[in-house]
Amino acid sequence: MKIQVQYTTMIVKNLDESVAFYRDVLGFREGYHVDPPDGGAIMDYKLLCEQLKELAKESSDPMPIMANAAAMLYHAMPDINWAGFYVVKNGELLLGPFQGNVACVRIQKGKGVCGTAWEQDKTQLVPDVHAFPGHIACDAASRSEIVIPIHHAGEVAAVLDIDSPLKGRFDEEDKAGLESFVMNIQKILQKDG
Repeated sequence: MKIQVQYTTMIVKNLDESVAFYRDVLGFREGYHVDPPDGGAIMDYKLLCEQLKELAKESSDPMPIMANAAAMLYHAMPDINWAGFYVVKNGELLLGPFQGNVACVRIQKGKGVCGTAWEQDKTQLVPDVHAFPGHIACDAASRSEIVIPIHHAGEVAAVLDIDSPLKGRFDEEDKAGLESFVMNIQKILQKDG
């Protein structure tokens, strides 16, 4: 069962104000989602994008943008155990800002879900990581994963990686929403040059 939620449009000036708004005013247990009775959740990716744009007014430097984005996603998305970035550096993916357990530091192009997303320049939506050829198990609890390439100057510059301990956690709605979120990150980073 999917439910629709109407949000009052409110742009906040800082993350503390945002968290207080969602917890106190709307009564959500945490973040930017609603838990319907069937146990699913509906993410408001549009709202996450607006929040990210507000936070970017403070700085469009890549590190704080990625750090805040990882924190927003980690606390907003139910049933995930890792959200973060790997940045292309010296011919490999290097661990960037993230939320979750300790992670792999370096990933080679074409290796695992992240390296495959980089090599193919294509979102990887993996319902069962154990069925993915060459999966790198940074966290043994992870069962599904989604990885979205991030572009700068026409090339993949980083990837957004989100893991879940549940098989099949991510769907086409998550893919579309997260791709939109990444498009906003790309626009913010373009401004910084």
